[in-house]
Amino acid sequence: MVGDGHRIATYSWGELDDPVAVVVHGFASSTKDNWVATGWVRDLLRAGYRVIGLDQRGHGASDKPHEASDYSLSQLAGDVETVLDTYLVDEAFYVGYSLGARVGWEVVQDIAPRIPRAILGGVPDGIPLARLDIEQVRAYAEEGIPVTDPVTQNYVRLTERVPGNDLRALLAIARGLRETKTVDPDPAHAPQQPVLFATGSQDAIIPGSRALAAAAPQGRFLEIPDRHHFNAPGSRVLREQALAFLQEGR
Repeated sequence: MVGDGHRIATYSWGELDDPVAVVVHGFASSTKDNWVATGWVRDLLRAGYRVIGLDQRGHGASDKPHEASDYSLSQLAGDVETVLDTYLVDEAFYVGYSLGARVGWEVVQDIAPRIPRAILGGVPDGIPLARLDIEQVRAYAEEGIPVTDPVTQNYVRLTERVPGNDLRALLAIARGLRETKTVDPDPAHAPQQPVLFATGSQDAIIPGSRALAAAAPQGRFLEIPDRHHFNAPGSRVLREQALAFLQEGR
């Protein structure tokens, strides 16, 4: 349970003495969907890591409040820190995708001494979920009115594909990140530790992701070939390059 009373589902694999990788999934996904089903947990374990995952609030087996005020970026980042504290982890590599990467931009700076190296995949350079048409999602959830915006359709399909998702909770997340005045990632205050930024070649946010990588003193950028925002986590190229990057820090 985190500071404001919500329950966060967590998962742990591997040996207690192995270096830790904390994995944080994207919007409308879960630890199982983003990291287990795609082979990430398997490959990290084979490489000798202990893996800790969490279902972000509003997702998976975690609590799913419907109030936008429960979903500020600082609350999402604080959940990650609480999970590390709960597992008594002093230091961890951070692996995040999409919303999990945007949260990671905050985490790797908020607790920088504890995060020596990070992978931020599909990280947006603006407000998270800015391309989501909130009004269309609300009308669909409450009135059954079909969604017509193509990007929003993709998010809705993803939401309905993952078992247990609650569309009203996910709508609250999108609203919360806007209404609580989430600020864009500030390149002038980029992470100082080594960070691998990785975005699909077919992802519309790739220019912004490149810019964030260029702003980070020890940033690198990987263009994931032939992948868009929604299928990039399953890329073998991404997993291989990410593991090689993490190995440099061991």
